[in-house]
Amino acid sequence: MNLFDVYPLWNIEPVKGSGCTIWDKDGKEYLDLYGGHAVISIGHSHPTYTKMVSEQAGKLGFYSNAVQNPLQRQLAKELGEICGYPEYNLFLCNSGAEANENAMKVASFHTGRKKILALKKAFHGRTSGAVEATDNPKIQAEFNRNGNIVFIPINDLDAAARQLRTKEFAAIIIEGIQGVAGIYTPHADYLRGVRELCDETGTVLILDEIQSGYGRSGKFFAHQHSGVKADIVSMAKGIANGFPVGAIIISPEIKAEYGMLGTTFGGNHLACAAALAVLEVIRKENLVENAAVMGDYFMAGLQKYVGEGKPVKELRGKGLMIGIEVNPGYEDLRNRLLFEKSIFTGGAGKTIIRLLPPLCVGKQEAERFFRAMDELV
Repeated sequence: MNLFDVYPLWNIEPVKGSGCTIWDKDGKEYLDLYGGHAVISIGHSHPTYTKMVSEQAGKLGFYSNAVQNPLQRQLAKELGEICGYPEYNLFLCNSGAEANENAMKVASFHTGRKKILALKKAFHGRTSGAVEATDNPKIQAEFNRNGNIVFIPINDLDAAARQLRTKEFAAIIIEGIQGVAGIYTPHADYLRGVRELCDETGTVLILDEIQSGYGRSGKFFAHQHSGVKADIVSMAKGIANGFPVGAIIISPEIKAEYGMLGTTFGGNHLACAAALAVLEVIRKENLVENAAVMGDYFMAGLQKYVGEGKPVKELRGKGLMIGIEVNPGYEDLRNRLLFEKSIFTGGAGKTIIRLLPPLCVGKQEAERFFRAMDELV
């Protein structure tokens, strides 16, 4: 049997990691400013993470959600405290797409409405409902096109008002920062205006923090830069440093009913141990604060490359979620960083490089990146 060939793969096989460094099977060292697509939040093979996950695996890795699991309650308490939503309720699943799927489902249950309002260039996942809310017809099968989603431009409050005031929409779903699109941030005034419209029309505000959450923006959730509070927040990538965990936190005004949601693997003992380890490291090592400081450091260091006749057209982002849009002639910069300088970065199309490093990244790693840029451009 062969693998279903849906991924274009680099000919690199990582076998070991530590902090912001990974090594391939031949012993070659790479600087990781990609974090496995923003998943590695606390760094590779962190000793606290390794210890807590290993110890839990030696006790009990899994039992179903038909029994008590105190680790889930501990995770809900600690996550609520650190993220600023202590009164909300937690539902655990396995991935970001599942988190968004469940968020939209809860909104529909709560309002009795069918439609969802989403933003152009949005990416919310690849499962059935999440991919319909993703503005990319190339990854939607006919099965996914049910006519339940309406797309509007980001930061266009008038467009949001026209749609939401019809009172046909169960929810509006907005990424804290649009990642796959190329790092586009909803303005603070826009989010505040949408919050008011949701209150006016009885619409659920879902903020998708799957890529932009867990400290990456320099606050625990990117939408917290605007002071807005969501009705539902979806999260995944950084939760468990690579262990598959997704989650939504839900306003106490939205009531649960038995059977409304369910999952076999979500919130299992091993998953909770991994997620608790991440929260412990984030707290003890002040990684949210480090993301803010190092985000500013990267942005300041990148300024010299921006401008006409220079490699970079525009910089975008917050904290350690940075988009570098390159000028014509520099479309190969990401591949050159990887294959000539051994630095992993993310991409968005051919012209945007995304920096999504582990939140423990420091000035030493940043300077290595700047030296590589100097030598390449």
